[in-house]
Amino acid sequence: MSSIAFKPFTGLRRSSAVPTTTITTNSTGLSKAVKFHASAAKTSPKLSNRNLRVAVIGGGPAGGSAAETLAKGGIETFLIERKLDNCKPCGGAIPLCMVGEFDLPLDIIDRRVTKMKMISPSNIAVDIGQTLKPHEYIGMVRREVLDAYLRDRAKENGANVINGLFLKMDMPQRWDEPYVLHYTEYDGKKGAMGEKVSLEVDAVIGADGANSRVAKAINAGDYDYAIAFQRIKIPDEKMVYYENLAEMYVGDDVSPDFYGWVFPKCDHVAVGTGTVTHKSDIKKFQLATRNRAKDKILGGKIIRVEAHPIPEHPRPRRLSGRVALVGDAAGYVTKCSGEGIYFAAKSGRMCAEAIVEGSQHGKKMVDEGDLRKYLEKWDKTYWPTYKVLDVLQKVFYRSNPAREAFVEMCADEYVQKMTFDSYLYKTVAPGNPLEDLKLAVNTIGSLVRANALRKEMEKLNV
Repeated sequence: MSSIAFKPFTGLRRSSAVPTTTITTNSTGLSKAVKFHASAAKTSPKLSNRNLRVAVIGGGPAGGSAAETLAKGGIETFLIERKLDNCKPCGGAIPLCMVGEFDLPLDIIDRRVTKMKMISPSNIAVDIGQTLKPHEYIGMVRREVLDAYLRDRAKENGANVINGLFLKMDMPQRWDEPYVLHYTEYDGKKGAMGEKVSLEVDAVIGADGANSRVAKAINAGDYDYAIAFQRIKIPDEKMVYYENLAEMYVGDDVSPDFYGWVFPKCDHVAVGTGTVTHKSDIKKFQLATRNRAKDKILGGKIIRVEAHPIPEHPRPRRLSGRVALVGDAAGYVTKCSGEGIYFAAKSGRMCAEAIVEGSQHGKKMVDEGDLRKYLEKWDKTYWPTYKVLDVLQKVFYRSNPAREAFVEMCADEYVQKMTFDSYLYKTVAPGNPLEDLKLAVNTIGSLVRANALRKEMEKLNV
């Protein structure tokens, strides 16, 4: 993959408003550009009689992870979340590395998926998972359970968890002035209408999802996406089939640019799909996904219908002053797979770590240079993953024949190993040169056959 020339990836770039170079003179008298970044530890003043104050807006995986890291690091932390019992529409898949990295208890994982079926437009099914080791699996969680656990852990470490709806924030006019947040607090004492409250903080982490109000406040730019799914309670004897199995359906009928899925939960299945290009047809795609899986979910009862936007690419701006975006608010959902939970939690933690380090554990003020270190580290670590999946989606999700080629390619054991290693451990797995060459030849062959099939289908449609 390293030989592919990629276009610049939308959203993963510096803000032009932030200076990153200065001019110095070398021994020959010629000017040269030298990169520099501000450091709170060296230039920012110490805080008097208090610690740094940071607000985290949003209590999902990004917000919970950020708040916990901040609180542990000596920061006075406020986490504001409107729906503490929120059941966010989400496939709920997490990679194995997240369980250990975020010290998640096994009892919040509903299912351990060790088998997957990739099902083509013509309903050819390929079994995936043969390369998994005995201890490896994909975890399936319910967001209401995972999110609550991460928030509770942040609270145990000293974060102030506020049940409130963030409304807006007043921007500081000087570098040493606070951000003033306005929100409605629901504490059970002020009635259903809540109480309008203001809060002064030194920095803000926007973890408030795809419709982020924090992102709007810093003019972060827009993106587009749509996702919908249903929770379906199916008979126990049919639930056995999905005990450790997830299904993915591809085809124009379920989505012109994404995929449909059936993921197992504790006592039900999540059946869903998503699209960027044809959002008005989302109900039709949802029905088609259910029809593709109808024999396996026959007798099921829909217990919940949910829809929620997820981003299609990182926002053009993810940082402004002492405000940074993480998770879905920043646009950290991968193309092709649509994964976002791990990247949300990871980005929240990385952003918080940058603040803790830059403030010397809450003793000094931070500035944009400190928060920018989080973005630089993030882009360096995960940009290759986003680029590779972006290319895969453009190549294989563009037509039904291309999807047939994709499913055919997934039958290859080497492809499965590379895919699972990359997914489970969140790295672009290094390949074997000989196997990579074979894979390239096989991929070209699959695409050639797909193109031939497309032409034959076009003849039939004339």
